[in-house]
Amino acid sequence: MERLTNHFFRLCSIVAIVIVCGCSAGKKKIFAPQEVATGWADLSIYITKNTPSNSPTYASRCFGYIGLTMYESVVNGYPSYHSMAGQLNGLEALPIPETGLEYDWLIALNAGQASIIKRIYNQTSDENKSKVDSLEALFFEQISDQVDSEVADRSVMYGKSVADAIFEWSTTDGGHRGYLKNFDKNLKLPTGEGRWEPPLYAQSISHYPLHPHWGDNRTFVAKNSLIPTPELIPHDTTPGSPYYTQFIEVYEKDKALTQEEKEAALWWGDDPADTFTPPGHSYYIATAVIKAKNPELIKCAETYAKMGIAVADAFIECWKWKYEHVSERPSSFLNHHVEPGWVSFWPDPPFPAFPSGHATNAGTAATILIYQFGERFSFTDSSHVGRKRDEVRNVDFKPRRFDSFWEVAEETANSRFYGGIHSHYDNEVGLTEGARIAENVNALIWKNE
Repeated sequence: MERLTNHFFRLCSIVAIVIVCGCSAGKKKIFAPQEVATGWADLSIYITKNTPSNSPTYASRCFGYIGLTMYESVVNGYPSYHSMAGQLNGLEALPIPETGLEYDWLIALNAGQASIIKRIYNQTSDENKSKVDSLEALFFEQISDQVDSEVADRSVMYGKSVADAIFEWSTTDGGHRGYLKNFDKNLKLPTGEGRWEPPLYAQSISHYPLHPHWGDNRTFVAKNSLIPTPELIPHDTTPGSPYYTQFIEVYEKDKALTQEEKEAALWWGDDPADTFTPPGHSYYIATAVIKAKNPELIKCAETYAKMGIAVADAFIECWKWKYEHVSERPSSFLNHHVEPGWVSFWPDPPFPAFPSGHATNAGTAATILIYQFGERFSFTDSSHVGRKRDEVRNVDFKPRRFDSFWEVAEETANSRFYGGIHSHYDNEVGLTEGARIAENVNALIWKNE
């Protein structure tokens, strides 16, 4: 595990100060409701990064259930907001508060987050589970200080009952404990011209494709499962054809990469072996926005629920389309038709190309944040600052400045082109379809207008 000063923990987050470093005896910090929400988000991101056998697919699913639990643990305290029970795919009902009894919704949120994180990341270390317990105890001690003990106990039980119900629903989605079946060694994919093949220069030691059945999982939003499969450019190896040209563009860019483009390629790589994964990066950005905007608690929870649900559905749909097309990476085409032995700047991930998963996730995340906070938002992404310099590629991890959410999405998508693992078309379709997935999430009835 990297030191506290690295990555997103360079920020003085609650989790970094209290859970990782500890705090001085006798000093009691008073946490605002928003800090409780972002504190749990920080810890969710940390556990995602520091749990073995993780993947972008599985991590996206975890954020879906973690974010939804945060929202559902508090939504009944806000009369103008609506539960997702009866709106999400197969989620018919959730526990509801007893009429006439008092609840403390922040205590319920605290208990619900602790419960869902430990259950959804059951495979994480005992050390990480202890961090969850410590954060829950820290927040509870402060919040319950001014709350009647019966109300506090009732609120804890309610938050945990919501988490338990959501977890039980999660076990039926097709992705339960998906980290135990990352690769299907018995799968026979179609082969031949234009088809994906295991790369020699790979991001993973496995030459089997990652989660080939992930697209069969239940989406959170039923409408997302009905989105038509996007069309692939027809296969044609004739020089000058659209299919040929998309890969020549990758080839030419690889020979002319600027230092800034190399930095972008590595920044957005978000390799699950070293980072919090692409969906974790989206959750991180949502957290940065919430810390800057400081909205009321329900909007914090709504944002995390929307982000989690949307990126989870984005990976289900993207993976469904990937394994319907089983399309080749630029490395395969260029090695067979342009330059034998060609190697991409960034190693190939272990799954088919079209459409780009990074772009799909990025288009989804940006669309959620634009809906929640507006298009324009200036911020610096420091999530990877402190990572060890990549000596092989001559790249340092420097902060990246953005002035809009869609600018983040476009750079994320372009980074895969700079890395030599996706064509522009892969990215363009990913951004478009990702936005469509998010729009279906935004269209749910979240609150009275």
